[in-house]
Amino acid sequence: MALLVHLKTITELKGKGDRIAKVTFRGHPFYSRVLENCEDEAEFDETFRWPVGSNIDGNEMLEIQVFNYSKVFSNKIIGTFRMVLQQVVEEGYLEVTDTLIDDNNATIKTSICVEVRYQAADGTVGSWNDGEFLGDDSLQGEEKDSQETDGLLPGSHRGSRQPGEKSFRRAGKSVFSAMKLGKSRPHKEEQQRQDEPAVLEMEDLDRLAIRLGDSLDPDSISLASVTALTTNVSNKRSKPDIKMEPSAGRPMDYQVSITVIEARQLVGLNMDPVVCVEVGDDKKYTSMKESTNCPYYNEYFVFDFHVSPDVMFDKIIKISVIHSKNLLRSGTLVGSFKMDVGTVYSQPEHQFHHKWAILSDPDDISAGLKGYVKCDIAVVGKGDNIKTPHKANETEEDDIEGNLLLPEGVPAERQWARFYVKIYRAEGLPRMNTSLMANMKKAFIGENKDLVDPYVQVFFAGQKGKTSVQKSSYEPLWNEQIVFTDLFPPLCKRMKVQIRDSDKVNDVAIGTHFIDLRKISNDGDKGFLPTLGPAWVNMYGSTRNYTLLDEHQDLNEGLGEGVSFRARLMLGLAVEILDTSNPELTSSTEVQVEQATPVSDSCTGKMEEFFLFGAFLEASMIDRKNGDKPITFEVTIGNYGNQVDGMSRPQRPKKKEGGDEEEVDLIQNSSDDEGDEGGDLVSVSSSPPMRPQITDRNYFHLPYLDRKPCIYIKSWWQDQRRRLYNANIMDRIADKLEEGLNDVQEMIKTEKSYPERRLRGVLEELSCGCYRFLSLADKDQSQSSRTRLDRERLKSCMRELESMGQQAKALRAQVKRHTVRDKLKLVQNFLQKLRFLADEPQHSIPDVFIWMMSNNKRIAYARVPSKDVLFSIVEEEAGKDCAKVKTLFLKLPGKRGFGSAGWTVQAKLELYLWLGLNKQRKDFLCGLPCGFEEVKAAQGLGLQSFPPISLCYTKKQAFQLRAHMYQARSLFAADSSGLSDPFARVFFITQSQCTEGKADFMGRTFAKPVVKMADEDYCPPRFPPQLEYYQIYRGNATAGDLLAAFELLQIGPAGKADLPPINGPVDTDRGPIMPVPLGIRPVLSKYRIEVLFWGLRDLKRVNLAQVDRPRVDIECAGRGVQSSLIHNYKKNPNFNTLVKWFEVDLPENELLHPPLNIRVVDCRAFGRYTLVGSHAVSSLRRFIYRPPDRSSPNWNTTVGRYRGARGLSNGGPCYCPTGEIVVNMEPEAPVKKLETMVKLDASSDAVVKVDVTEEEKDKKKKKKKGTAEEPEEEEPDESMLDWWSKYFASIDTMKEQIKQQDVAAVDAEDKEEMDTTEAGPKGNMKGKEKAKAVKEEKKKKVQNQGQGQGSEVPEKKKPKIDELKVYPKELESEFDNFEDWLHTFNLLRGKIGDDEDSSTEEERIVGRFKGSLCVYKVPLPEDISREAGYDPTYGMFQGIPSNDPINVLVRVYVVRATDLHPADINGKADPYIAIRLGKTDIRDKENYISKQLNPVFGKSFDIEASFPMESMLTVAVYDWDLVGTDDLIGETKIDLENRYYSKHRATCGIAQTYSIHGYNIWRDPMKPTQILSRLCKEGKVDGPHFGPPGRVKVANRVFTGPSEIEDENGQRKTTDEHVALAALRHWEDIPRVGCPLVPEHVETRPLLNPDKPGIEQGRLELWVDMFPMDMPAPGTPLDISPRKPKKYELRVIVWNTDEVVLEDDDFFTGEKSSDIFVRGWLKGQQEDKQDTDVHYHSLTGEGNFNWRYLFPFDYLAAEEKIVISKKESMFSWDETEYKIPARLTLQIWDADHFSADDFLGAIELDLNRFPRGAKTAKQCSMEMATGEVEVPLVSIFKQKRVKGWWPLLARNENDEFELTGKVEAELHLLTAEEAEKNPVGLARNEPDPLEKPNRPDTSFIWFLNPLKSARYFLWHTYRWFLLKILLLVLLLLLIGLFLYSVPGYLVKKIIGA
Repeated sequence: MALLVHLKTITELKGKGDRIAKVTFRGHPFYSRVLENCEDEAEFDETFRWPVGSNIDGNEMLEIQVFNYSKVFSNKIIGTFRMVLQQVVEEGYLEVTDTLIDDNNATIKTSICVEVRYQAADGTVGSWNDGEFLGDDSLQGEEKDSQETDGLLPGSHRGSRQPGEKSFRRAGKSVFSAMKLGKSRPHKEEQQRQDEPAVLEMEDLDRLAIRLGDSLDPDSISLASVTALTTNVSNKRSKPDIKMEPSAGRPMDYQVSITVIEARQLVGLNMDPVVCVEVGDDKKYTSMKESTNCPYYNEYFVFDFHVSPDVMFDKIIKISVIHSKNLLRSGTLVGSFKMDVGTVYSQPEHQFHHKWAILSDPDDISAGLKGYVKCDIAVVGKGDNIKTPHKANETEEDDIEGNLLLPEGVPAERQWARFYVKIYRAEGLPRMNTSLMANMKKAFIGENKDLVDPYVQVFFAGQKGKTSVQKSSYEPLWNEQIVFTDLFPPLCKRMKVQIRDSDKVNDVAIGTHFIDLRKISNDGDKGFLPTLGPAWVNMYGSTRNYTLLDEHQDLNEGLGEGVSFRARLMLGLAVEILDTSNPELTSSTEVQVEQATPVSDSCTGKMEEFFLFGAFLEASMIDRKNGDKPITFEVTIGNYGNQVDGMSRPQRPKKKEGGDEEEVDLIQNSSDDEGDEGGDLVSVSSSPPMRPQITDRNYFHLPYLDRKPCIYIKSWWQDQRRRLYNANIMDRIADKLEEGLNDVQEMIKTEKSYPERRLRGVLEELSCGCYRFLSLADKDQSQSSRTRLDRERLKSCMRELESMGQQAKALRAQVKRHTVRDKLKLVQNFLQKLRFLADEPQHSIPDVFIWMMSNNKRIAYARVPSKDVLFSIVEEEAGKDCAKVKTLFLKLPGKRGFGSAGWTVQAKLELYLWLGLNKQRKDFLCGLPCGFEEVKAAQGLGLQSFPPISLCYTKKQAFQLRAHMYQARSLFAADSSGLSDPFARVFFITQSQCTEGKADFMGRTFAKPVVKMADEDYCPPRFPPQLEYYQIYRGNATAGDLLAAFELLQIGPAGKADLPPINGPVDTDRGPIMPVPLGIRPVLSKYRIEVLFWGLRDLKRVNLAQVDRPRVDIECAGRGVQSSLIHNYKKNPNFNTLVKWFEVDLPENELLHPPLNIRVVDCRAFGRYTLVGSHAVSSLRRFIYRPPDRSSPNWNTTVGRYRGARGLSNGGPCYCPTGEIVVNMEPEAPVKKLETMVKLDASSDAVVKVDVTEEEKDKKKKKKKGTAEEPEEEEPDESMLDWWSKYFASIDTMKEQIKQQDVAAVDAEDKEEMDTTEAGPKGNMKGKEKAKAVKEEKKKKVQNQGQGQGSEVPEKKKPKIDELKVYPKELESEFDNFEDWLHTFNLLRGKIGDDEDSSTEEERIVGRFKGSLCVYKVPLPEDISREAGYDPTYGMFQGIPSNDPINVLVRVYVVRATDLHPADINGKADPYIAIRLGKTDIRDKENYISKQLNPVFGKSFDIEASFPMESMLTVAVYDWDLVGTDDLIGETKIDLENRYYSKHRATCGIAQTYSIHGYNIWRDPMKPTQILSRLCKEGKVDGPHFGPPGRVKVANRVFTGPSEIEDENGQRKTTDEHVALAALRHWEDIPRVGCPLVPEHVETRPLLNPDKPGIEQGRLELWVDMFPMDMPAPGTPLDISPRKPKKYELRVIVWNTDEVVLEDDDFFTGEKSSDIFVRGWLKGQQEDKQDTDVHYHSLTGEGNFNWRYLFPFDYLAAEEKIVISKKESMFSWDETEYKIPARLTLQIWDADHFSADDFLGAIELDLNRFPRGAKTAKQCSMEMATGEVEVPLVSIFKQKRVKGWWPLLARNENDEFELTGKVEAELHLLTAEEAEKNPVGLARNEPDPLEKPNRPDTSFIWFLNPLKSARYFLWHTYRWFLLKILLLVLLLLLIGLFLYSVPGYLVKKIIGA
């Protein structure tokens, strides 16, 4: 289907000018050529053709616009012609002559004549006869000839053509896509009409682009089309294809660190919980905590792995809580949580910090959550650095719901779901005849059964299930489903499906497929649950040659890229969310295997016959190892074409009754149009063997000169092309986008003008592409074979692309010059999303493999995805390499390709491939370059359509390739000297040449030459070509850049004489090697390079000899300079001549500057020199001196900066008469002006505060708001404060700042969102709304945390404490490595290791050169040399200090370490500090800290050192061991010299305020006034001028502040120190010399261990002060020893309980009662738990106790933690210190004598903030404890004494809290001293005994007082009953006695009467 428009003429034009027309249909514009100097008529006579994917609708429009063309300005529109295509659609043809309309829709005189033709779809892929369009056929002949030489695009030389001559223009692409490599595909008929030369069309598009260039919107021109750029984009694509995937299975170092902090709300009564942490198969346990539902652990675990990323990210992290585990029993599982490592790694910073994991019970899915575990999880790969939030006092009350351990976007309430993986069948399995038995059997019995017993195993979320084994079957049929039960959405991203071969010895994997759940589901509002299939998936792995041992077995396990097809498996996946309330539900999560309902064969698509054609146009660069045997290339698709078992044709469609093969063939073919082909078309899958010929000594080539071998394969697959088509369309959009973004980035990087225009063009292109997708994608194909996933994916892709198109449009409007970078980031996200969407999870046709075989051995391969070569008549749907000539680099399979073996190209192929349905076969040659003729096979006589066995090339054109190589930089070190002797070798087709040199491979790059045809002029803008940088690759790593230009020039009829001349000598033997010609060589000008030689440091030995007399040689562009010789390196490694210079010619373009090389040589005896090491400065940019713009007065600019940075008092600087700027430091203005003032409090005593930083101001503002009504808190008592108060206050400030940054970041993101949303159409707000809601959530969360202290806890106000600056990273990174004038260059020596892991840069460092460079154009700017005090010997390096040796006192303060890597078996370490500086080595071994991973050291060390000999300070943390040597945990190195000499003054940090006593005493021996005077003197600044008091003037700045200070005795003295300090703290605002000075600080440095390079082993907080020894000595070091915990005693009196639930039934009476007692303990001290006596037999739930507990404890107020020291076990050497939160637990129990006591309820009170007790039992409610009602919170440390009623809670069966009792208690806190003075007794003992409780008479124990119990219980209840029984008994007695005595009496009476 196509629409053709023939634009004939435009008449009645006004005036004379250049005209151009633009024809647009469906958003795709084509431009005509430019007609120059037309008068009233423009004869365009051009045809445009649109291939159409879907039928044209009668309402669609065609638009033609005519412009006046201008080279300089934008084109001016003359008029527009629009036409509805209704008539064209009905009749198929239309010729129109009509007038144009102008912008206002008014008709104008100008008229247009145009023909339109529409070829509708006629079922088959018909050809349409375009001949009629072009006039008569005779013309076609001419057309053909003229075009051959014309260079292919009819737009190329319109000048040479007669105006009447017709031209057919195949408008396959617009100029915009001029970037695309390769050719557009003409159809076969056109092919004959328009032979294209065998050159890439791009160049012609370039030419066209240049002609049209200025006429188009500059946005839309691709960079490559205007090649006058230093960086042509083509080399972005010229990256080698030999990159190995990151997943190639190379193992890496990983470290998973998990901190289990605490657990809460565990379900169960009175448990002893242990947390088990599992990563993969490694398990570690925390210690056990007794009888608590909220244990606190704070234990840190580290797991180290060395595996490939794929394996690592699929490992499962499982956190489970186990109840009462001990040595004898495993304990019962309370609940567990699992997540894969990949989910953690994909989090920002690769970590979850302080998040709550939700526990659920896998055996009981109907139960709700089982509790929470709070943990930190981080996954670090080599070289990742993790920003850990500061580990200070974690006191904030946790909002559990808001901080769940879940990735963003996962709902908090996850539901249980069943995952059904349905395994239907497999086919194409390889023969696994690995067992010897099978071979024996075959030999003896001749039985040849299928030798494979397959089954399928599925791994998901740490569980695995497997199907049954199908004995000996190549095409097994299972129809089984494996059912997993897990929470949904699962936190495991991939499911692994493996076909395995069951074997008695060991089962092996046949192939593996990963299902990425993110690709088969969508979590949006209109999303869908994971679903897949039924569909076939292809499995790839090792080659199919059957040896006993398969060296590539890893590939079958899914590690690395498969090198051959293994099998295909038909599977399906469905997810069902479970309704857990349903009673029938089986509640276990065991994996189940059940039968699945079979599906019909046709459900995966109709079987179609596919045809794959390939032609090998060139095979070169064959590795010399393979050069001696004949070589053949084999192409396979699935098993078709495979020599080993391609015989089996498994997928031939079998008839249901099982008719025999031939019959099937006939039936199959009868449906084709070409029945005559019969079934006898045998596939030819490999090229004929051929001996390679020598190219040069490294490579060979195959001489395919004129005859290019072809292959063709027929294969049968289900027809699922639609999936591939859609993926192709999206890939195309993504490729274009990527290309455009690379352009924009290059433009920004090389500072080209107008990158924003290019970005707008890219966005325009993107939105067009997206709309095009919408029109093409929804074409219906047979509904039956579309799976649910197909339908859902299509919907979601269409939604995504629609919204992307809208956003792109909206963004386009917002792209401005200053926003380019931000918008670029947003557009990058589009690219990722497109790539994600384009990846189709349901495969159809397997990939094509090309193998190079030599001597029947498989050597190397390439893998081409089948979708890339799939044919479609719709341009966008076809694969990007279909019918194109593609360059392939073959690589070694599997592990053989690791390391250096993978860098050599095994072979380079130029290959033409086409894959399509057999019935589309007539198009298979449609993309070949012209000049090829088919050579048919002999048997195919008379059969036109038989594919050729080879192609013969008939046209020859001679070209000359010129490679202009100017320079290379940052090359790889190939020699042991650490340098290289590089030479270059250039390959082109079968020739190669090299510049001089010996061979040792260093890297390679690929370039595309600029082509010039013989009839073009060699003139700008394309010629001469520009130099560009090409990245050099060595395997995956970059190995430098090559600055070069390449041109390919056609040798015309006149021979070489016509070529542009080459000036230069020609070396005839070796072909011309000569200097780069002038037009290409860059313009040079004279520069002077000044070098500051300071010194050399840490030089290692060379050949075992020490370096003694080193010298530095500097070289740049062939010129250079040598330093003076250091005569004795040991004594003084500094140079005595500091500055030298040399002049050199450098390119004007800074990007082309050559590298500067620094070499250090050692001068030995007898004039020998040895190279010590070298350093290449690849870019001189940062050393180029640019004279300042003197036009504006200097201070003025600074004021601008000043005002921007900080609004000063009254909104800006106060201009004093002399142009001074006053920086006000005093509270003159009223308080509400606070934010605009830099404030120093004069009224207070020494605790003054300069509020400088923005954040602090914000904080003040908040505080003012929050505490407006309350009086400002009283100042803390000086004597109470110490250095740690300052430290903790600072950490709070730091956290606050980080939180504010978070809020700001979220705000910014919101703004970004709003921008795109507002601009975009309103249609697709849903997704964004959702994203916005998530953001809002996040923002609220962040803000709440931020206000936590302010709003909820009013009494936690910040007291005024002086602060210091806590840097969460190294100090250097904050101050640019202190390289403000002294730079450090690492000297390297030695080869770079071939194995990426082995040799890191660290190991190659052999020393460091310190110095600097300054580069400037030669006449030195005069203003510099005129400056006062200019010393010509120092050139540009004025005012640098002397580099003579100097003695310094170095004082190292080590505060603490965090997150140390465990060094002992028990998962802990015993760390101590070791410090090395020069010869000093301090090991603080006796002060090791036992079993601590977060030790607080709090120590200072003084070391005397002399710079420069001793300048590298190493602070290490070692692990103390009782036996054996101590292990290094990690160390950090600090270069003291750079700090010492830095202008930032890093010797001693400037404090916030100046005080002469107290905790904040001034540490520096120099006072602020002295420092200020010295800085002014050194910087030649006018000042400081003090006076009147409280004022100082420096340059033109005036600083004001307090003028008095208080000494220890409270006497006030006037002083200038405060204002001097104010000036220092604002030193960066001083004009010209200002820079920020280092404040008083603590820095956090990562600890590294050489054995585990690149992985942090913990962090160390420290700071370093340095004092020169020739100055006054500093005072004693600050005391930062760790705070000793303070001893307290907590007295708790339990008075009464009430409303306690009644548990027992009475023995006699069945009444409910309880025997109540209360148990209490301080958190963590369960062994010290104390119980009251028992209140027996409470009938009302009331209990009376009057019982006192005493809890002595040690408490750290600053951290709000209790400190416990105890031995971990009886075998422990010493005590371990634990810090735990101060929490008091009170529990009520029911006492039982013969069974365990029953737990009734509990409450836990955090002593720092707990709800105030209720006055009466009635007012006490459950909500007090759950926090549902606002209750004032109190702290026992402030209140000291609290009494009240508190609720006791427990969970019922439904896991909900219920009130189980109330307790009246009194808490009384005393310090140990107070307690000693005022002792009390435990329980009710002396001293100060409590009176006995007044319990009711019923309270006692029945078996001790049986009478009492009878009296109370029996008599009380059964009084009347007992009396009745008594009477009855008496009566019975009487009767009995009567009966007893009657007979006696009778006898007596009778006898003795």
